[in-house]
Amino acid sequence: MSERAQILVRHGVDLKTFRGQIEPGGVPIVMKDLVAEWPAVRAGRESPRALADCIRSYDRGRVAQVVEGPASIRGHLFYREDMRGLNFVRMPGDIGATLERLLAIAQDPDPPLIFLESMKTDDFLPEFAAAHRMPLLAEEVRPRIWIGNMVKVQTHYDLLSNIACVIGGRRRFTLFPPDQLQNLYMGPIDFTPSGTPISLVPLRDPDLTRFPRFAEALRHAVQAELEPGDALYIPYGWWHHVESLTPFNALVNYWWNTAPSYGSPYGVLLHAALCLRDLPPEHRAVWRGMFEELVFKDPEQALAHLTPEQRGLLGPPSPKRAQMVRSILAETFAKPS
Repeated sequence: MSERAQILVRHGVDLKTFRGQIEPGGVPIVMKDLVAEWPAVRAGRESPRALADCIRSYDRGRVAQVVEGPASIRGHLFYREDMRGLNFVRMPGDIGATLERLLAIAQDPDPPLIFLESMKTDDFLPEFAAAHRMPLLAEEVRPRIWIGNMVKVQTHYDLLSNIACVIGGRRRFTLFPPDQLQNLYMGPIDFTPSGTPISLVPLRDPDLTRFPRFAEALRHAVQAELEPGDALYIPYGWWHHVESLTPFNALVNYWWNTAPSYGSPYGVLLHAALCLRDLPPEHRAVWRGMFEELVFKDPEQALAHLTPEQRGLLGPPSPKRAQMVRSILAETFAKPS
C-alpha cells in the first residue's frame, strides 16, 4: 500500500482542548503522550515482561475470552474463504496464563494468533481504572483492555466515539471517513467477526480487480503509528483498521455516545431494506426523497410550514410520540405481507 496521509498530532491536549476543539472537529486526532504517566505505560516502555507483570497485579482471576487462530492466518482476524465461518475461535482462558503464553512465543517467527479481546477492566482488572485515569472523559465512561500479539483487526466502524490508548507495543491505525462506505465493500451485518460489520477488502495487497472502488477509498485514508502513552481519537462512524506491530501489545480504549437513543438504527435499516430496497426504481426514488426531506434534513427547515402541534408523528421526540410510533410499527409488523 502506498504512503497514506498522516493523522494530525496534537501535544499537550487537556480537557478544554478536547471538548472545545478536537471532539467538535469530527476528525481523527493523535494525542501524543496523553497517558504517558500511567503505571502500565511506564511498564510497557520498560519491557513486555514488566507490562505483563503490571497487568497481572490487577488480575483477580476471572476467566476471560481468548481469541486464537493458526499461524497460517498471519494474525488477520477474518472470515474463512467460503465465508461460512471465521478463521479463528474463541475459548475461555486465564488472563495470567495467556500473558505467559504471549511472552513465551514473542520470539517465534511464525506464531499463532493469541488475543485477549475487549475486556471491561471493571470486571477483569477491577483496580485498573482507579490507577489509570482518563483526563478527557466523564467517570462513567469506563475502560476496556485489549492484549495480544501481532493481530490485524479488519477495517470496521463503531457507532460510538472512541479514544484508544496504547500502553504496550506499537499499533498502526488506518482510518477511512464514513462517506467511503460505498468504496469499502461492507460485509454482512448479521454475521460478523466481532459484532460490527467489516470491510471485505484486505488492507495489504487488496485485489483491485475484485474490489476496484477500494482504490478510491485508499485516496481518503489517513494513518498513524502509536507508541506507549499515545492516544487516538476516533470519531463516531469512522472506519478503522488496526495492526499490532510488535509481538506483545496492549491497548486501553473508551467508547461513548452522548446522543439520545430512540431505538435500534440497524432495525430501521433492516425495515427499510425489507420494505423499500426491492421496489421498482421509480418507487425507490420517491422514498429516497421522503427520507432525505423528513429524516435527514433539519426538521426546522423541512417542517417550518407546520406548527409544532401540526407536525404529529414527525414532531420532536417525546415519550408519548415514541409510544405512538412503536404501537403503529407493532401493528404494521403484525399484519401479513
